[in-house]
Amino acid sequence: MRITNNMLINNMVYNLNQNLGILEKLQYQKATGKKFRVPSDDPIGVSKSLKFNTDISKLEQYKRNAKDAMSWMNDTEAALGEMVEVFHRVNELTVDAANGTKTPEDLEKIKEEIDQLRGHVIQIANTTYAGRHVFSGYKTNKPLLDENGKYNIDLNMEEIFEYNVGVSERVNVNTIGIKVFGVLESGEGVPDDSTEFKKTFIGEGLNVESGGTSTLIQVFDNLSNALGSYDQDAIQDALGNIAASFEQILSVRSEVGAKMNRLELTGKKLDIQINNVKELLSYNEDVDIAEISMEINMAENVYVSSLMTGAKIIQPTLVEFLR
Repeated sequence: MRITNNMLINNMVYNLNQNLGILEKLQYQKATGKKFRVPSDDPIGVSKSLKFNTDISKLEQYKRNAKDAMSWMNDTEAALGEMVEVFHRVNELTVDAANGTKTPEDLEKIKEEIDQLRGHVIQIANTTYAGRHVFSGYKTNKPLLDENGKYNIDLNMEEIFEYNVGVSERVNVNTIGIKVFGVLESGEGVPDDSTEFKKTFIGEGLNVESGGTSTLIQVFDNLSNALGSYDQDAIQDALGNIAASFEQILSVRSEVGAKMNRLELTGKKLDIQINNVKELLSYNEDVDIAEISMEINMAENVYVSSLMTGAKIIQPTLVEFLR
């Protein structure tokens, strides 16, 4: 086979371009900090990066869900905290009214405050988070109680919705209004027995239709009527119902607090998982700057050497060729 000058030149140019391409790739990696820019650079590495990015997106969505759920429950807990304060005050007023030394005028003033607190409880029942009513089950666009303290919606204890905060982890975020405000059967008063009283909040299959009566609102109504009629026996009876109502509110508040603690732990776990996946992603596609700098120096030396070698092999003039 005859080796011509044209073949030498073509081979030299090809090899020069190869060396220049390697140098350009290394310089790109150093400039961007990434090992590849197109899938053909490292098909396996690219597929791993796609998976890691997908995992990060999922984990970040779980974290957003957890934050939204936490905000929802913060508002729920704040509402229950208000309820606790209201019933503290109701208890103080009722104890004061039950001591038997109050005049009808004094009882009338206490009644006025009790009625105001009743109205405040109705407002708490209709608490919203981001425009959604927190105690209304699935019907978050509607308030739980109307202005008269009657249930404004049909509701049952199964109207729980969940937030997905992990691959196989879900958490109930809403507190059904029945569990806080209770429901009385039509025509029945507030039970005197503590067990029966408890069932008006968490009885099996408990549900309420629009227009139903809330246990807590009925407690207020009974107390207000007793104060208005100066009925000391009824005022004494109201103390037991207030204590039972207070206990139920604290129970629900504790349940919400437990869920919030769980969500806080879940959020911390998600942060750790996100950081771990990001480390794997970085290890998979980020370059070592010190190592890439050495490779660039080596590639530059190779390229310069190839230029010098080509200059010696390929004679630049006809005169030198004729020598």
